[in-house]
Parts: sequence; structure tokens; C-alpha cells
Amino acid sequence: MTRSAIDVVHVGSASRDIAPDDPRGWRLGGGVAYAALATARLGLRTAAFVGADDAMVDSPELDLLRASGVDLKVIRLEEAPVFENYETPDGRVQVCHAVGRPLDLPAIEPSWLASAGWSIVPVAGEVSDSWAAVVPDGAYLAVGWQGMLRNLSAGQVVTRRPPEPSRLLRRADLVGVSRTDVRSELSASDLAAFLKPGADLLITEGRIGGGLMRVGRVGLGREIRYRPTGADVEVDPTGAGDTFLAALLASVLRPQLAGGTSSEREPNLPFAAAAGSLVVEGPGLAAVPIWAAVVERQARDPGRPGET
Repeated sequence: MTRSAIDVVHVGSASRDIAPDDPRGWRLGGGVAYAALATARLGLRTAAFVGADDAMVDSPELDLLRASGVDLKVIRLEEAPVFENYETPDGRVQVCHAVGRPLDLPAIEPSWLASAGWSIVPVAGEVSDSWAAVVPDGAYLAVGWQGMLRNLSAGQVVTRRPPEPSRLLRRADLVGVSRTDVRSELSASDLAAFLKPGADLLITEGRIGGGLMRVGRVGLGREIRYRPTGADVEVDPTGAGDTFLAALLASVLRPQLAGGTSSEREPNLPFAAAAGSLVVEGPGLAAVPIWAAVVERQARDPGRPGET
């Protein structure tokens, strides 16, 4: 039987996030898990390379991804990243308990290589530049930059790593990062210098929204500002940025999901903001929304962006 074509392939390590309310003492996280579940629940045929240690391999979270339609390839790791998050009045403080291991390049099925979309979402700098050569020339590539911007040492607080040139960044068509993940003195133009002309740079800024900027041949071109979509309640902010970026990618790969037409290939910020607002309303991956919930939330709070 012929397998269905894949719309998007995600790459990254899962992490174990310390969670005292979970009987295991941890909850499975990591951008790749949130991104893969998000695109699957939004209706895209989704595949994912997920790095996982022995404790994660048989976890209910990975079973949830499979049950949601994710074609999952687990890359076994001797050690996966382990984090403990503390929410403070000044923002999140993250402690690293284990750094994890790099993701080796596996054999890749032809149907995955034919995917129109790719998503590189590291959590601990585990995806090397060698993965850039794997992404087909015509594929649309999204990169979650924050997972490349962390100084990690077991038992230590996670600190910011300065941005560095990367083949993955230069190949990317869409790059997402939180303003809290980079030093305040770095401007959007400074960040854009790491990207290719024509790429889109998403900078999220928490409760004040954020902006999507098109990189020009010299500096930045247009900027579209957006305001955040209101959540009914905020239970757990983990995964909000990853879900936002995944929904933004989905709106490019299949514009009809966000109310567009097949000829439109622009990221839809209100659609992505609606998805991001829903995932914070519950703990862990279970809160990643389905397409109907995103459309309903967007209709309630359209959040029309403004161009500058």
C-alpha cells in the first residue's frame, strides 16, 4: 500500500521537564514534540525525528503523537536534555540537569525527503549544521532559534548563548525566536544579519505580542506587528512559542487552514497567535489545540496585524 505523502518533517530532541505533579517526576517536552503534535492536530501529514532517552521511549506522550497521526522516528540517545523551570516575577528561570546528546543523521525515507515543509526545533543545540544538507532545495524550512541560544551545563542555570552564523539559519525561510532568548542590546537588524534575504524573522515578545520581519538585501524590509490573542487562563507557558511557530509554518504550507487560498504563501499571524494562546491553558502536550479550536479562538479574537 502506498504511504500518504508527508507535508512537514520536524527534527529535534524531546526533553524531560521536571514536574512534581507527574508520578514520574517529569513531563515530556521539547520543541519537536509540541511542533509535531501541533501540525498533526491542525491537519498536516506530519513526520518527526525525535531524540529520546530510555525513559522517554515508551512514554504516553510519544504514544499521543503517534495516535494523532505523527509518523515518528525515534533516535535513541544515551542522555536527553533534562530541565527544571521556575516561573518568577522577572520571567522564567531554567536549570539544566542534563545536557543531552547530538542528533546523528539517520537514514531518511524518500517520502520524507519529498516533504514540502521542514522544521528544525532544537531544545539544547543538538541539531548540527549537517542537517541543512538534508533539507531539499525546494522545501520551506522553519527554524526555532531559541534552542540554539542556550549555554548548558548540568546543575547550572541556563544562560543566553550569543547568536552565531549557521548554515541552518542561512537556509531557513522562517526563523522564530523570543526576545527573552537574546540580549536586549541586540536589535532585530542584528538578528536579521544571520538570515538570508527574503527570509521571515519572527520575534515574540510575550504579553505585548511581537513582530514578523522580512529580511532585505540590506537590513530589514517590512515589519508586521501583532498583538497576542488572549488566553482564558494561563496554566503552563511551556510550548507556546513552539506551537506558535508550528502554526505559522502550517499557514504557509496549507493557507486554507487559516482561511487563505492555495495561492497565498504568507505566514498568518492571527492564526498562529490563536494556536499559541490555547496551548498555555493546560499542562503539557495535552493542551496542544486541534484546528477547530484554533479557528474558533481566532474568530473570537481576530487580532488583525498591522504593517510598518
